Amino acid sequence: MTREASIIELADWLQTPPGQYLLAWEQAQMDVAVVDVFGFHAVQLGLPELAALRANRMPHQWLALDGAQPFKGISLQCEFDSLPFEANSLDLVVLPHALEMAHDPHQTLRECERVLRPEGRLVILGLNPASLWGLRQNLGRLGSGRLFLPQSGEFIGYWRLRDWLRLLGFEVDSARFGGYCPPLRSDKWLQRWRWTESVGSRWWPVLGAVYFISAVKRVHGMRLVGLARDKKRISKATAPAVARHQHHSNIKP
Repeated sequence: MTREASIIELADWLQTPPGQYLLAWEQAQMDVAVVDVFGFHAVQLGLPELAALRANRMPHQWLALDGAQPFKGISLQCEFDSLPFEANSLDLVVLPHALEMAHDPHQTLRECERVLRPEGRLVILGLNPASLWGLRQNLGRLGSGRLFLPQSGEFIGYWRLRDWLRLLGFEVDSARFGGYCPPLRSDKWLQRWRWTESVGSRWWPVLGAVYFISAVKRVHGMRLVGLARDKKRISKATAPAVARHQHHSNIKP
């Protein structure tokens, strides 16, 4: 299956009851995660079915697709492993399942690190292979061939992704999992098992069908130039006063 067909397959799967179930959870996480991220420039890479930036208030927002599928209202088309933005120019980058469908997920992450400004934020959504849904997918591949999740795409493990982010200088400051209900195809039964969300997040938190990661780009050794100048200015202004005080204290009556 080609990459273009894989993306279309994911879009079709998101219209199924389990796809809608996860999409609702992901939308809720995104709305909370981006509402207080401030700056000027934000971009969402892929998955137009998710309005990832709708709660954010930055004046310049883009929805970027890589040309694999048409979508009304698209802002730009580009390759995710070669983003058309200058280095250190974006405040927020959102990757909803973009790494799973990327030609080179490593290079896509490196591009995100390049275009994000220091202290910029990266938000990622991914399907968790270490979950009941992932287990059912593997059983389908080994047995009946009837798959529960989209057929193609590299489902990147949560801890593996955290290692990638750490090597690129990102600091994960928030992570959550969702989709603890059994892998069911009926909306009726998915709703009946919704109670497992609160139980699963408490007792087996890393086994949800989907994960959410929020990370900040850290640049070690940064100097706050403006603050340093202010300190120098203050020290120069106070130096004569200190000298005068010392001079007067040495004068004998």
